[in-house]
Amino acid sequence: MKLTLQVMTSTDDGQQIVQEILVLEREGLHPDTVGLTLAESKTLLRTLQEVMVAHQVQEFVDTHRQCSQCGRAYHHKDSRSIPVRTLFGKVPIESPRFYHCSCQPCDQRTFSPVVAQLPARTTPELLYLETKFASLLSYGISTELLKDTLPVDEKLNPITLRNHLLRVAQRTEDALGEERSSFIDGCPRDWGRLPAPDGPLTVGIDGGYVRAPHKEGWFEVITGKSIPSFMREDTHELPPSKCFGFVRTFDTKPKRRLFELLKSQGMQMNQQMTFLTDGGESVRDVQEFLNPEAEHWLDWFHITMRLTVLGQYSKGVEKQNSALAVKAEKALTRIKHYLWHGNVFQALQTIDGLEGDVENIEDPTDVIRKLQKGVSELQTYLENNRAYIPNFGERYRNGDTISTAFVESTVNQVISKRFVKKQSMQWTQRGAHLLLQTRTRVLNGDLESTFREWYPHFRPQETKIIDFCPISHTF
Repeated sequence: MKLTLQVMTSTDDGQQIVQEILVLEREGLHPDTVGLTLAESKTLLRTLQEVMVAHQVQEFVDTHRQCSQCGRAYHHKDSRSIPVRTLFGKVPIESPRFYHCSCQPCDQRTFSPVVAQLPARTTPELLYLETKFASLLSYGISTELLKDTLPVDEKLNPITLRNHLLRVAQRTEDALGEERSSFIDGCPRDWGRLPAPDGPLTVGIDGGYVRAPHKEGWFEVITGKSIPSFMREDTHELPPSKCFGFVRTFDTKPKRRLFELLKSQGMQMNQQMTFLTDGGESVRDVQEFLNPEAEHWLDWFHITMRLTVLGQYSKGVEKQNSALAVKAEKALTRIKHYLWHGNVFQALQTIDGLEGDVENIEDPTDVIRKLQKGVSELQTYLENNRAYIPNFGERYRNGDTISTAFVESTVNQVISKRFVKKQSMQWTQRGAHLLLQTRTRVLNGDLESTFREWYPHFRPQETKIIDFCPISHTF
């Protein structure tokens, strides 16, 4: 069997141009020869792309050969071939250069309409897939994936892929508004006139660490998730949650970034919000002055983590000083009880007593010193966050969120899975921050809409495709 594939182009003036693009031959029916092979499909798409782009460029040049002011034809200077990287291979296109018309003054003598129309030599479709894949997988694996499935440029390498992703991320950064100390606008009278908001938003914020290059240690990455409880206009599906992330020591607009994410979820000034954090200084300022109805609480998860560590220290003290171990265990139980009910005063009083018992030990061992240091750190931690400690028991009985355990999965999803701490991957602060922006957009499902804002014709909602009529067979 011999199959010849042709392309027929119909121009606006009624001409039809037929071009043969591929000839396929098959003998017999075998499992490994059914239909197109991957190599044949790549060749077909690459050839079809070259034919289509050539006709598009020719049609565009023909409509730009005359001056738009006086209508006279431009004088042709020369032509050169420029490469354009597309989803189906690198396509060389002819770019003629013309002299500017004398009817209007210009700084340059010549111009190229094709270069002016295509300033970037990479199409949005390819740039989108490169960014999406590289946001989810390593640059090397993403490069191999594109080469295995699409007839992309064979010279595509991880460095090029990284540069394209950083360029996309930087463009989103440039579009971000200016940073402000407060994003609360209006007054209570204005907020009362707003329509009924959606359900309360719960925002959890936590941090993780990424390895820096050149043995410079680690730097902190702040990430979080915003979960709406319900949407008034949609009662059938659960409202989507959204995540965010940034490098704390690099980002200059953390509050603006979080505010824009909340606004994309429909946040209003009269909407209830709850912020849950670990109480660290790095995240305490980010959550403030974003919404007048917001509540800011310390999460129960990090409190219990600290108490658990102190419990392990007290067990280690038991072999050396059983009396101190018993006192420490009883004190930690009371502290946990007081904090669960929001009684910070009694908790701090108990900590003072425990700290005094530990300090009175003569010739303390290393384990006792660790216990003493842990108790002191817990006291400082609670004093710094005493205004953010609620009655956890009451909130739990009312069905309110009291822990950022749901953010721990976000830390794993946003940071650990891509930055692969187990493989000792190293990142610059700028590279990690920009990658976080594209990765969170991909995870939130916002990357395609971002490209659609930049390129109005990118993946239109309704694509016009001629219906395919199946061929009937008679046996």
